[in-house]
Amino acid sequence: MPEQSPPNDARPPATAAPGTDPAPYDALLLLSFGGPEGPDDVVPFLENVTRGRGIPRERLKEVGSHYFLFGGVSPINAQNRDLLDALRKDFAEHGLDLPVFWGNRNWSPYLTDTLREMSDAGHRRVLVLATSAYASYSGCRQYRENLAAALAALAAEGRTVPRVDKLRHYFNHPGFVEPMVESTLEALAALPPAVRDGARLAFTTHSIPTAAADTSGPVESHGDGGAYVAQHLETAALVAGAVRAADGVERRWELVYQSRSGAPQIPWLEPDICDHLEEAHADGAPAVVMVPIGFVSDHMEVKYDLDTEATAKAAELGLPVSRAATVGADPRFAAAVRDLVLERAATERGAAPARCALGALGPSHDVCPVGCCPARTPLPAAAGMD
Repeated sequence: MPEQSPPNDARPPATAAPGTDPAPYDALLLLSFGGPEGPDDVVPFLENVTRGRGIPRERLKEVGSHYFLFGGVSPINAQNRDLLDALRKDFAEHGLDLPVFWGNRNWSPYLTDTLREMSDAGHRRVLVLATSAYASYSGCRQYRENLAAALAALAAEGRTVPRVDKLRHYFNHPGFVEPMVESTLEALAALPPAVRDGARLAFTTHSIPTAAADTSGPVESHGDGGAYVAQHLETAALVAGAVRAADGVERRWELVYQSRSGAPQIPWLEPDICDHLEEAHADGAPAVVMVPIGFVSDHMEVKYDLDTEATAKAAELGLPVSRAATVGADPRFAAAVRDLVLERAATERGAAPARCALGALGPSHDVCPVGCCPARTPLPAAAGMD
């Protein structure tokens, strides 16, 4: 993918949906990936992640080696607890009376257990915030499949099954973009002054198979990279443009990838961050700032793949690098979630609220249409048209 320069224009944010009425919704569910919280959890966690693929236990121990470097603890659960606290604080301070729950795809608290708790507490209309800002099978459709499976389990138990709706993608919401701009400026400031102005920006996200990228998003967006690449390029351009406006320096930037985990014969999105660092160094770049726009929090794939592997590669090359923080539990992100909740609630009540979005792509759809981010093996999915 060629190096990019930021655009000269970015739409200002729209006005948030007014009021504090969450009706018809009576709860918000934070839905995340999950992670181990001790050495004994690592292999069982990876067994959950890879269930159905027939991967031997010994191979999982090898795959989990980077978790053991951190005591077998993924930071993602602690970060989700921080986000829960931030959401509850923001909601309370702004008069939004909406309880917030948390469930994971692959580790405790498990999604089915949380939905069971919510059903037993009488919640019947649930909004879902997934900790993935972009369209893709693993970042959207798979969460919807997990929701459908959990709801089916509740039905099999004879429980009342709540209706669930998923909040739209928020990759271009000001509350997601602005914290990334600030953290990028802070990462630039951490570089030696002599290399700061010449530093390049490497916007990173999870690599996925090119076939999955090409079919990400609604059918009309399918094609080279699909919505997955287009949305990341939009966010990268917004951040790069705002950084340029803040410090007056025109910098080269590129969207690069990390955390590839597939078979070598299957094409995945490239270039890999370590390959990119080698290329940037060979091209004379004095420094690189790694900006993980593809991740909501500084979980293991950020801590290991960027802070450990990529940073070691840069040291080997003698290339100064720094890494921008992710959005995490930033109050602006919590406020963005409140914005999205009220926007969706107003829409469900028949109103037409303004929708906050920066850039050219505009606000994403509320309900995933037929054919959006399809799976290789179709499974039932909730919160969509198919």
